Amino acid sequence: MSEVLIAAAAGPTTPLRALTESELVGFLSGQPAAVGRHAKAAQFKAKAGQVLLVPGDEGDLALFGLGEAARADGMAFRALPAKLPPGDYQLEAAPAGVAPERIALAWALGAYGFDRYRKKPAEPRPRLVVGEGAGLTEAAAIASACALARDLVNTPPNDMGPVQLEQAARVVAEAHGAEIKVVVGDDLLAAGYPAVHAVGRASDPSRASRMIEISWTGEANGPLIALVGKGVVFDTGGLDIKPSAGMRLMKKDMGGAAHALALAQMMMDAKLPVRLSVLLPVVENAISGDAMRPGDVIASRKGLSIEIGNTDAEGRLILADALTRAAELRPDLTIDLATLTGAARAALGPQVIPFYTADEALAGEVARAGEDLGDPLWRMPLWAGYEDALDSDIADLKNDPDGWAQAGSVTAALFLQRFAPQLANHEGTWMHLDIFAWNPRGRPGFPAGAEAQAIRALYAVLKARYA
Repeated sequence: MSEVLIAAAAGPTTPLRALTESELVGFLSGQPAAVGRHAKAAQFKAKAGQVLLVPGDEGDLALFGLGEAARADGMAFRALPAKLPPGDYQLEAAPAGVAPERIALAWALGAYGFDRYRKKPAEPRPRLVVGEGAGLTEAAAIASACALARDLVNTPPNDMGPVQLEQAARVVAEAHGAEIKVVVGDDLLAAGYPAVHAVGRASDPSRASRMIEISWTGEANGPLIALVGKGVVFDTGGLDIKPSAGMRLMKKDMGGAAHALALAQMMMDAKLPVRLSVLLPVVENAISGDAMRPGDVIASRKGLSIEIGNTDAEGRLILADALTRAAELRPDLTIDLATLTGAARAALGPQVIPFYTADEALAGEVARAGEDLGDPLWRMPLWAGYEDALDSDIADLKNDPDGWAQAGSVTAALFLQRFAPQLANHEGTWMHLDIFAWNPRGRPGFPAGAEAQAIRALYAVLKARYA
């Protein structure tokens, strides 16, 4: 169980009371007068997010505002670890209709911090006493997987190259008894991953490109789920080099691989009765005399030729080979996750993740799970009217769509659709998520830096379908 969630406290605990605005007066009437005076002096009205620590002769009392009763939600507890001093806290009662497991998960997500590079140790984080139970254990496992994704994305590129990402994949695979295969460098050509090779061939040999494939069996005859994650450990933009502002956060361009690995860990921790394939194309989009050029035409695993119009549209190229590999496995469901386009942020901002699928039932399940779990997602269209924006004069397609189409996230998804598993070919359902993997501004429970997005909702859908 996560270190911030404990079954029992060895010493004294601070009672924690969560209150809606309508409950406050009744609660205070049953407390010593000093509590009411303290609340009045601090202007504590139980509005959403308000926190008050009331000192007392027999110990402190922590009050947490939930706002209006109709809006009270367990994810609100995500803000508490950032607002409370270190110590052990015991929730007196969960709000009506809110599962303790949801509160535990919110607390663990909100307690996350990344202090690997700080000389001064971080202050201990407050802990929540949650007791025992399968649901609470699962909440801790989900939080741990989300922390894995956030740690990988937060790690700077000098310490998170292709080798280190492979090592992280090996740790996850070996912890769950999964098989892992890795193809590196020029061997990618012989193995049939020419697009992965082309994108990463300019990188230093110590940061050679690789294709990572993890295979795990939860049930021998279970449905096959393929998870594909974009693993660009750093993106200069290639010869179409990014400006400094655009390059600053490109350590997070491997966020798709980090998220796919974290989702796989959730599934394996839960021992879902499925077969799982995790496909991670990992590259650095660097610049050298061997760099991919605008105007080049490269091959792909599927046999389609791709004209390179922009070397900064490299993520879709490595995903093309990985999705083709997924189709060869004929999975029941393929999910790819990628920090793919700035257009997705222009459309929905950093907090809401667009997803694409032609499967109506799956789209509904994912949308509902995102809303229920506070893991915001929004379905975008695979709009066929923009497909010919990908037409090339000399190749089968190009990686930079014509400007008239404008919808960059949509056209990127349409590019991937050319390589993704197709139901018509009995290759299974496909879904694409254009994630951001980052909090651009810090707020309680959401520190600035890496964020795990969409994978809690995806896990809930997979568990509901297959457990």
